[in-house]
Amino acid sequence: MESNGARTWTQADVVVVGAGLSGLVAAAEAYNAGRTVIILDQEPEASLGGQAHWSFGGLFLVDSPEQRRLGVKDSAELALSDWMGSASFDRPEDALPRQWAEAYVNFAAGEKRTWLHSLGVRFFPLVQWAERGGYDAQGHGNSVPRFHVVWGTGPGILAPFLAKVQEGVAAGKVQFGFRHRATELVFDGARVAGVGGQLLKASAVGRGEASSRAVAGDFSVGAGAVVVTTGGIGGNHPMVRDQWPGGNGPGYMLTGVPASVDGEFQQAVAGAGGALINTDRMWHYPEGIHNTDPVWPNHGIRILSGPSPLWLDATGRRLPVPLFPGFDSIGTLRHLETTGHDHSWFILNKTIIEKEFALSGSEQNPDLTGKDMKLLAKRALPGAPGPIQNFIDRGVDFLQAATAPELAAKMNALVGSELIDPAGLQETLEARDRQVVSGLGKDMQLNAVREARRFATDKLMRVVPPHPMLAPEHGPLFAVRLSTLTRKSLGGLATDLQSRVLDGGGSPIPGLYAAGEAAGFGGGGMHGYRSLEGTFLGGCLFSGRTAGRHAAGATVL
Repeated sequence: MESNGARTWTQADVVVVGAGLSGLVAAAEAYNAGRTVIILDQEPEASLGGQAHWSFGGLFLVDSPEQRRLGVKDSAELALSDWMGSASFDRPEDALPRQWAEAYVNFAAGEKRTWLHSLGVRFFPLVQWAERGGYDAQGHGNSVPRFHVVWGTGPGILAPFLAKVQEGVAAGKVQFGFRHRATELVFDGARVAGVGGQLLKASAVGRGEASSRAVAGDFSVGAGAVVVTTGGIGGNHPMVRDQWPGGNGPGYMLTGVPASVDGEFQQAVAGAGGALINTDRMWHYPEGIHNTDPVWPNHGIRILSGPSPLWLDATGRRLPVPLFPGFDSIGTLRHLETTGHDHSWFILNKTIIEKEFALSGSEQNPDLTGKDMKLLAKRALPGAPGPIQNFIDRGVDFLQAATAPELAAKMNALVGSELIDPAGLQETLEARDRQVVSGLGKDMQLNAVREARRFATDKLMRVVPPHPMLAPEHGPLFAVRLSTLTRKSLGGLATDLQSRVLDGGGSPIPGLYAAGEAAGFGGGGMHGYRSLEGTFLGGCLFSGRTAGRHAAGATVL
């Protein structure tokens, strides 16, 4: 495509707006069907792959060989029950999201793994247990471990689709239009016939870095079908606050996605008649920490913790059951909103931090991302993994001390307020330790830790045996300040099961499709109010594949 500042017009069978995972999958499927494809993205080529590149590469699979080898008994029925208990669909507009949820669970229990395996995707054999819930059998959470980490993390899941699209480029059937910022749909009568927007000036920034919005010209691209895969809103804090359920959200938030994740084209589609639903349903994390090496503005990283750290609010009170690390992200976020403070704390010791702390993201897991077995083996050695040690040494949110009163003093100094009572923190830890020493006890978090260690992965690499937190041989003590980290939209453009975007009356808009986060990963919100984790990349795969196939079928060569 031309990029010289002049007005241009280009034509393709399918135009995909957004070069993240769902867009690449849609483009690959359309190319496989023999269609010509143009992929537009406002960012430079360095950011090809979007958020998926930065992800940990977790995928929700049901009754997989990896689960069965670990003795996990899963089924489509159990997974669907967990999904519906977490989603809690309760709105008239949830009819299609519910259908998408059922279709996705069947996909995850059926052809998903076989399809990915045929494309060369492989999985780390130790399945992880995310979002454990902790309520009743029909409530939120995964009854069994289902979080399968791709060998190669986010880049590993992108690789086969990037390869297929590049094959299309070499064949002259696929084109990229980087620095093409779509701002409007082009209509031919009632049918979407293309996309218009701004041609941005070239940018040499690195992957994920904020790029200039300086305009060099404008463009129009004609299409037999348009697929919207522009992602969510997590990089746009004003929009996040505007859509926050019941208010403006925390006063301070970290950003878990690049600034380009701005939601603006999704709004343009809504302005052109597309139904945008469930926008108040979002998936942000309460365990965010400041990145020691930020790439985008206010760049945060999520801690993936085992269940042993005590989670305290800003004033030093333990969070209520079952708001333990890794059990209920949204429930924890909602509770912390009631405290009147923008931060909370993990309290733990050296023994726990070395085994139970991990960090989300491809760049924070160089062993899995780089498929480096020697580096992976070092996780079994004494001491914290390299990325964790980096945050211990350099992270502004990480504090350590020999005693609880000393730790409380450092916590208060970091936030500039005497919110933590040193004697109260000491008493909280002593009470917890008495429960450990009893051998039985009534502390539900300790019972959850013991239960977790019944699962092989947790016992081997994620959960330490219960022990006195204050025991000197397990010291020093650590406190980690946590902030809200923006991440995903759970609502989006309403789509039917063919990924066609619907108007306000529920009718498909001819020629218009949507996939990935822009479509709430399908239907305008297939997760409902909560996610079971590992379902975001998978949602991009499933909805991107659906959109690409149906968009290709709707065009005429």
